[in-house]
Amino acid sequence: MTAPSTPAGPAPADSAVSWVDRAPAALRPFLRLARIDRPIGSWLLLIPCWWSVALALGMQARAGEADYSRALILGVLFAVGAVAMRGAGCTWNDILDRDIDVRVERTRARPLPAGQVTLLGAFAFLALQALVGLVVLICLPPFAIVTALASLGLVAIYPLMKRVIWVPQAVLGLTFSWGALMGFAALLEELPAAAFLLYAGSVLWVIGYDTIYAHQDREDDALVGVKSSARLFGRATKPWLVGFYAAAAALIGVALVTAGAGPYAWGGLGIFVVQLGTQVRRLDIDDRALCLKLFKSNRDAGLILLAGFLLDALVG
Repeated sequence: MTAPSTPAGPAPADSAVSWVDRAPAALRPFLRLARIDRPIGSWLLLIPCWWSVALALGMQARAGEADYSRALILGVLFAVGAVAMRGAGCTWNDILDRDIDVRVERTRARPLPAGQVTLLGAFAFLALQALVGLVVLICLPPFAIVTALASLGLVAIYPLMKRVIWVPQAVLGLTFSWGALMGFAALLEELPAAAFLLYAGSVLWVIGYDTIYAHQDREDDALVGVKSSARLFGRATKPWLVGFYAAAAALIGVALVTAGAGPYAWGGLGIFVVQLGTQVRRLDIDDRALCLKLFKSNRDAGLILLAGFLLDALVG
């Protein structure tokens, strides 16, 4: 479906028709700048956070020390933080990429290149979203605050990486997967081996699904001279995806062993693997609509794995 034009200017080509199109005209460009009309990014940022809370809760439960109320509060805080920080990240990305976005068909109607938001307005909006993230941050224990702050360098440099390295998705993976550490840091106030294994598995998962996403822009990226794993892997994308997804599943499996997880967690991982395999089997890198659909299916894959972790913590 094509996004409609509005009094606040046309919606970007990669924007979905949503309640944003019925919001007050003055707010629409800022909501689009934060990708509120495309919640998949917030989901994919949030899911590793929830994985880590659930896996850490399972470790507590097996030790007879489960703090379910605290885990629930952390789940809510991470949800708010994920929306705010994903929006801030997108705003920062668009500030840095405004001259590139205007040359790419899918992004040229975004608020900054389309002139719907001024550069000063974008920086002010970035500060507002960062403030929301700060409020969430100060609600966490000190160890978790320090852990979160350690990710800021990655957040700052990620938008620049497509100008520098051929697999900028690796830096996105390091950034978007940070939540796989945060649940442990906030609930256990330590980072056991399971946290780092879960993080590494999530990084590879992100590289895989964002390579699928990047195939939508493969031709435009070549024209404007930006690098991506989609351009690098090209027709060999499927074998690479098999490698990334298999390694991701293996690392998450080792995390489960290290955490002492039970059959429900393993069942979730099994269904997760089947869903990733389905993505690889169905992928056609020349079908942009299918690439977007398969990319979005990772929300469901991540939630399936989360369900296994939660069941393991609650009834395992």
